[in-house]
Amino acid sequence: MTQADGPGATLVLGGARSGKSRFAEDLAEKSGLEKIYVATAAAFDSEMAERIGDHRTRRGPAWTTFEEQLDLKNVLRRQSQPGRVVLVDCLTLWLSNLTFAEKDIAAETTELCQTVADLQGPCVFVSNEVGMGIVPENRLSRSFRDAQGRLNQNMAQVCRQVVFVAAGLPTLLKPNLQPEIRL
Repeated sequence: MTQADGPGATLVLGGARSGKSRFAEDLAEKSGLEKIYVATAAAFDSEMAERIGDHRTRRGPAWTTFEEQLDLKNVLRRQSQPGRVVLVDCLTLWLSNLTFAEKDIAAETTELCQTVADLQGPCVFVSNEVGMGIVPENRLSRSFRDAQGRLNQNMAQVCRQVVFVAAGLPTLLKPNLQPEIRL
């Protein structure tokens, strides 16, 4: 996978409640572009419905929202245009949706990464960093963690910028100005 040649995509990574969504929303707000929000969450219970409502309230009416749990690449193809910024929140829920729908995870994530190169406007992707904790005890959780790690790595390759957010504080991972590290 290679870095996108288009207007550029940004991957925002972080743990649960790290401030990654708020950071991504602020980034889009500061762009001055028309704001498109692609929500991948589904309200399967009242607690999740409340979370979705909180996100909508925080964003306010200046955002146009599209809900898509599975077909992310086609929503991006339709909504990514010059003069717009598209924010996808989040890749982790999208991957979870694919898993439970028994989709071909490798094919879907490869197609998403290929789509990034063809975006017509800037796009911000929010994703959880799930590999920094203990090894999960069951096979499904380990498989999901592995798929999420591969997706994050592949997206990091095709995005122009990668930001890690912890405690609400962003750290730029790509591009970086660190000296070459070698033995």
